[in-house]
Amino acid sequence: MCLVVLALALFAAPLAADAQGKPPYRIGVVHTGFVPNTPPVEGLRAGLKALGLQEGRDLTLDIHPTKGDLQLAQTEATALAASGVDLIFAESERIARAVKSATQTVPMVFVQVGDPVAAGLVTSVPHPGGNVTGVSSLATELTPKRLEFLKAVFPSVRRVRVVYHADDLSSGAAAHTAQDVAGRLKLKIVARAVRTEADLVSELKTLRPGDGLLSPTTVMMGIPGTILDLQLMARWPAIFYTSFWVQGGAVVAYGSPVDHDAAQAARLVARILRGERPQDLPVESSNTIELSINLKTVTALGITMPAAIRTRADRIFP
Repeated sequence: MCLVVLALALFAAPLAADAQGKPPYRIGVVHTGFVPNTPPVEGLRAGLKALGLQEGRDLTLDIHPTKGDLQLAQTEATALAASGVDLIFAESERIARAVKSATQTVPMVFVQVGDPVAAGLVTSVPHPGGNVTGVSSLATELTPKRLEFLKAVFPSVRRVRVVYHADDLSSGAAAHTAQDVAGRLKLKIVARAVRTEADLVSELKTLRPGDGLLSPTTVMMGIPGTILDLQLMARWPAIFYTSFWVQGGAVVAYGSPVDHDAAQAARLVARILRGERPQDLPVESSNTIELSINLKTVTALGITMPAAIRTRADRIFP
């Protein structure tokens, strides 16, 4: 443990020293939440603090919540890029794409992007190119395992509906992966991209007994929240991509927690502020993947949770 602390201190020391005698670095933060302090912000702060970087002394965070408003995300990204920030931290694919369209020069670090190549944010994972790097939440790679857990928890599921916003390119790539592995899992996959709430309602009205839902990995148009409502009020089988939704009442999720991803991304932020170029920093895969279950919801919905799933779970909400 002492060696780890020493290594972090040595890593952060040059940046802290460079900040002396001049204004702190300014990091713009754009996220999908309704209030400034959200899990990705908390994770970023924790990660920077662990590196010995003190907010107010070495850097400041200029935080911009967008309340899920895509137009506001574009406006905030454009304003930050023009304001002279040293770096922009973007939470979610849609916000990262807004930042990239706003600037090709200000460095950007993203989190909660399921497939950054499919999203058009980077040229490749090892060689991102441009002004962008970040931490991938592995939407495409984790899709087969999500389907396995969905079927294990809800054995009656025979068909999985994958409904996502048409601009959510990561979830589109995940849907293709789901179709590729469907035969092995003895499932039928029905993937639908929607653009309006009317499209979403129309699609969800076609749910039939034996159907399950694979939540998309972004909150665009509030689709994960709608799926959660369907599970809690109408008992539809569903699996989510992060424990955030399980904490809110969903039965099961498998994926990376956003606060952990943000803390991991803090290392990339620090390296860029020290002078490294984002195009030279490979996109990192999330280093924390959790299977989480909510026992209260399991009991309320009368679900028989397999012992193997309960034993395997990383987080259990009582």
